Amino acid sequence: MLTTALAWLLFGVLHSGLAALPVKARLAPLLGRWRRLAFNLVAVVSFAGVAAVGAASLGNEPAFPLPAWAKGGMAAIHLLGWAVLLYSARFYDLGRLSGLSQLRRRPEPEDEPLRRDGPHAWVRHPLYAGAYLILWGAAVSPLGLATALWGGLYLAVGTALEERKLVQLYGDDYRAYRARVPALVPWRGRVG
Repeated sequence: MLTTALAWLLFGVLHSGLAALPVKARLAPLLGRWRRLAFNLVAVVSFAGVAAVGAASLGNEPAFPLPAWAKGGMAAIHLLGWAVLLYSARFYDLGRLSGLSQLRRRPEPEDEPLRRDGPHAWVRHPLYAGAYLILWGAAVSPLGLATALWGGLYLAVGTALEERKLVQLYGDDYRAYRARVPALVPWRGRVG
């Protein structure tokens, strides 16, 4: 479990470090319009490394002996997470998010305008909310539980860092939005 934790730590430091505004500003002249795509490629490769470490250290451990109702509930949570993630992705410019739009057009800002529509009227971070559900719904084995624990911790830290970055990008508009709309759990209903 320690190797899995260290792999997640390395992933988190690398991913969040590269997403920080000062680092983005330093890399922009070096990578130009390739910066976002390079960021995503590093994220995919480093996440594959985390998955490989997890599979090597915990992949042969048997699933927890859960009753059928618990397995079904966990599967439902996992599938709900994918539904939230896929639905929420419709409200992002996926070309810009992936970095492909930056290769086709220039100049274009990397960050999207502040979104308050669709799932953003319910929670500020719908993709993260979906990711939490996916992770915890798959926590039916030692590997799944370790992934949910360390991935969930990474998402908590990443959410805090993202909040700070969004305040820097959007200022008072984001502060007002943050005051009305919860981060991950839509406990206030549709308020955005």
